[in-house]
Amino acid sequence: MKDEGSGNQLGSYLRARRELVSPAQAGLPPGGNRRVPGLRREEVALLAGLSPDYYLRLERGRDKKPSPQVLESLARIPQLDDVERTYLLGLAAARPSAPRRKRPEHVPARVHELLAHLQIPAFVEGRAFDVLASNPMAVALSPRLRPGQNRLRSLLLDPEERAFHQDWTKATADFVAALRTTIGDDTDNVRFVELVGELALSSQRFRTLWARHDVRTLDGGTTTVHHPVVGELHLHRDKLPVDDVILVVYYPDKDSDSEEKLRLLASLAHTEPARTAHDRTAHSRRPKTP
Repeated sequence: MKDEGSGNQLGSYLRARRELVSPAQAGLPPGGNRRVPGLRREEVALLAGLSPDYYLRLERGRDKKPSPQVLESLARIPQLDDVERTYLLGLAAARPSAPRRKRPEHVPARVHELLAHLQIPAFVEGRAFDVLASNPMAVALSPRLRPGQNRLRSLLLDPEERAFHQDWTKATADFVAALRTTIGDDTDNVRFVELVGELALSSQRFRTLWARHDVRTLDGGTTTVHHPVVGELHLHRDKLPVDDVILVVYYPDKDSDSEEKLRLLASLAHTEPARTAHDRTAHSRRPKTP
């Protein structure tokens, strides 16, 4: 996280956003001999009603406390949505003088019991998409949902994930943008630094997406996957916060073809050995990246 580590997240985000906006999108003539993608700094300053010198100071990190009014003006130029606007405002918000110590991610015992009773794919993930616990149906859906795996790492580096997701390109873009949203200004978090560093070294796709500074949330939605045994599945996804972790469930429409296919997967799930209490304790801790 080079830009984050430099302490200039705000400037990096502003620069990445303006490089994605064409002059035509901003209502400006295209002009000739443009040496930079997107808008020039002076064009952003003009559109936001700022002096070019002041905007330059923002991008270079010389002024890290712009007013909300200035940020709102800057947010209108690339037409930021609510998630992106909130993220921008958060980058300039005052941070606590002493960072709070993060508690280890822990899966409550009641959630382990819930997972054991659910007859649909369900698992628990941490803030960095580490799989902390899962039920047999989740593993039957995808072996990459075993505890100890990292969903983003698997998505980017495991060839089977590219075949599993109907739209792998969109999935990778969504996951990387969601990771950046989750990180926010928590750039000294060891797990985030570890994961981003590994993926930056091993995945060109990650490097490209990370440089865009896209932010979004991954909550409820639908997805289509291609299972190697039962074929195409159309599933709904819900994410439910439980204490400091997230319970993720996948389920089909009632009486659908996908529901019937999940019943077939259930027979595979019954062959998975039951997890012991010792396994539960081990998997409730933050896993290390392989």
